[in-house]
Amino acid sequence: QVQLVESGGGLVQAGDSLRLSCAASGRTFSIDAMGWFRQGPGKEREFVGMIRWSSGSTDYADSVKGRFTISRDIAKNTQYLQMNSLKPEDTTVYYCAALLIRYPIKHGRTWQEYDYWGQGTQVTVSS
Repeated sequence: QVQLVESGGGLVQAGDSLRLSCAASGRTFSIDAMGWFRQGPGKEREFVGMIRWSSGSTDYADSVKGRFTISRDIAKNTQYLQMNSLKPEDTTVYYCAALLIRYPIKHGRTWQEYDYWGQGTQVTVSS
């Protein structure tokens, strides 16, 4: 089991920055990657980005590339989502997720691949 706890959401203005955190506990040694998704009411969960836990390599959705950055602190078992130049359309609930080690390796771009989820944190960007 892996538990994920998110923090850092809030209300900001367009153009501002915000950093989300996701702390993992439990069987963290089994994590292959951690991702960020977002989901609005009535919409499918949308891929934001992900980071490979061992290598630190990242992948981002085109909609956030160049504005959002994912990093991780292995010692703290925590990943971060730094969001810059926020836009009103970034407003929604953000979720972190953990993908466990398995073969073949998952690419980590779809929510169905992930095994554990955080509770979600609301990000609201006012215009």
